[in-house]
Amino acid sequence: MQRVKVRSASPDAMSVARQVPLRASTGLFLINSGLGKANADEETAGGLHGFASGAYPFVRRLEPRRFVGVLSKTEIGLGTALLLPGVPAVVAGAGLTAFSLGTLGMYLRVPGMRQGNSLRWTEQGLPLAKDVWMLGIGVSLVIDGLTRGLAPRRGRGRGFRRR
Repeated sequence: MQRVKVRSASPDAMSVARQVPLRASTGLFLINSGLGKANADEETAGGLHGFASGAYPFVRRLEPRRFVGVLSKTEIGLGTALLLPGVPAVVAGAGLTAFSLGTLGMYLRVPGMRQGNSLRWTEQGLPLAKDVWMLGIGVSLVIDGLTRGLAPRRGRGRGFRRR
């Protein structure tokens, strides 16, 4: 009987494959959110603008429709970057991390989002508190991108080495 040599996937290929569900689900979610804001009416734009300016005073300088337009384009652009395989994980992850830190900053700063002085959300805070998953995915993509091509050392010593 002839022996068949089985070749395992390279660590780099496994890293890319592992990113697909994270990048696809988050990218599609952001694109959908951005498209939903693309044609926001005056009332919706005013509400989003007022909410964001409560956490980030510099937002007050923008007209509400302009703010929502920028937010919409940002979400669509970031979602697209996550879906495009040519965008390095570290780049897409850094963008997602920055965006999610912005939404979580609103969660921490806007009154009524949290129960008292705790991190526990209120019903109003849940839509922002749930964005912690985007932070986790963004940081994971950055770490994956920075450590890609590194293999654990075997034998003596600690750390990683380049392949």
